[in-house]
Amino acid sequence: MPVPIFQVDAFTDRPFAGNPAAVCLLPGERDAGWMQSVAAEMNLSETAFLLPGDGRYGLRWFTPKVEVDLCGHATLASAHVLWESGELPVGTEACFQTRSGLLVARQVEDSIEMDFPANPPVEITPPPGLSALLGCNPVWVGKGRFDLFVELDSEQAVRALKPDLGALAALPYRGMTVTARSSSAAYDFVSRFFGPAAGVDEDPVTGSAHCALGPYWRTRLGRDELIGFQASARGGEVRVRPAGERVVLTGKAVTVLRGELLG
Repeated sequence: MPVPIFQVDAFTDRPFAGNPAAVCLLPGERDAGWMQSVAAEMNLSETAFLLPGDGRYGLRWFTPKVEVDLCGHATLASAHVLWESGELPVGTEACFQTRSGLLVARQVEDSIEMDFPANPPVEITPPPGLSALLGCNPVWVGKGRFDLFVELDSEQAVRALKPDLGALAALPYRGMTVTARSSSAAYDFVSRFFGPAAGVDEDPVTGSAHCALGPYWRTRLGRDELIGFQASARGGEVRVRPAGERVVLTGKAVTVLRGELLG
């Protein structure tokens, strides 16, 4: 049976920006090996697989290389597809059962708001060779549930960064979030995310990284609502509202492709 598949640019309001994700609407259970093969075929940073059941959707995320425990942009894309395709009535909450627990997405005017677990980074002693890996000295180093977390001294340093991806892949982390305070009044902070160990050298816009970025910059800047810009080649904006053990992430999404999987 053909499987409906969509490609959605997330954390952007225009096509060919933000972070592209594939979304598959499964008519029934499929095994993990098949899902991994589809993700490798799509060759995007994440492919999401949705399975309806009991008023909520099972949701799994795969990079071209591995299954991951949490993904923000593909969750945003999944909610967008459910409403746009008519699978869910407009205005109805999209509820997802995932490896990171229950995630809920809501439509708020022309944006999508997602309720995610907070993941504040904890300061650590920098791993040996980190400065050489980065090509500069970090201001602060920590780790969260999944990733290494590094603050640099300026937005310019974040934008210019060319880390040693081979050395990064050898570290015991999913990836590395690099951030600095924004030099523009339009944003509170900027960031980039590198995940070579997971098959994603640089992710265009990383929702899950903002589960750490939000609490971190709230402490640094004393603001309850923040706007982050992920300074990849495609770029994307994420609005962040830390709320205790949860973080509310807000963004937009645009469908760029609809089709069917025949394999």
